[in-house]
Amino acid sequence: MRSSVPWWALLSSTAAPTALIGGWTLAASRQPGDFDSTVQTISALAARGATDRWLMTAALVCVGVAHVVTALGLSPAAPAGRIVLGVGGVATVLVAAFPLPAAGTSPEHAAAATAAFVALAMWPAPARRRGPAPAMLRPAASFAAALVLVGLIGWFAVTLSTGGPVGLAERLAAGAQACWPLIVVLSSRRGTPQLIATSS
Repeated sequence: MRSSVPWWALLSSTAAPTALIGGWTLAASRQPGDFDSTVQTISALAARGATDRWLMTAALVCVGVAHVVTALGLSPAAPAGRIVLGVGGVATVLVAAFPLPAAGTSPEHAAAATAAFVALAMWPAPARRRGPAPAMLRPAASFAAALVLVGLIGWFAVTLSTGGPVGLAERLAAGAQACWPLIVVLSSRRGTPQLIATSS
């Protein structure tokens, strides 16, 4: 029986974590020898003045577009959650569009990054379905995912203010956010169309 989640949503949800993790790994390898990924942020890899900044910029655009495409195809999820996921994708593209300057900060970049982190952490909660539904869209799983993702960005926020391992905290938060849509898509593609139709 054919899944209600199209193949291209599986492709886009796979592309997001692949592009993000691959992008920060490749971009970090192009930086000077003193670059420390546990301390330096992902945004530093796409900042003006970074070596081959186009690598991380392209990766961020790919991640953002992938989230928007996944939101369009994830029909088993509640519409509100799909909208929030799409907003997170658009905000991620804006993170790339408003890079950090070579020195200092950028209000536009900070606003886009905050919107992206919050949306991508919160979307599982409004995406939940009651009744028969794919396992990762049931209320318990959806709320648990949102709680974990919010907790990770909370840790990232604390490291920003205290000078802890900012890069590590950000990568764990961003990596988890990029992986969750793929987990939901895989769960939804295993569900039967009858169950999905009943829950909609």
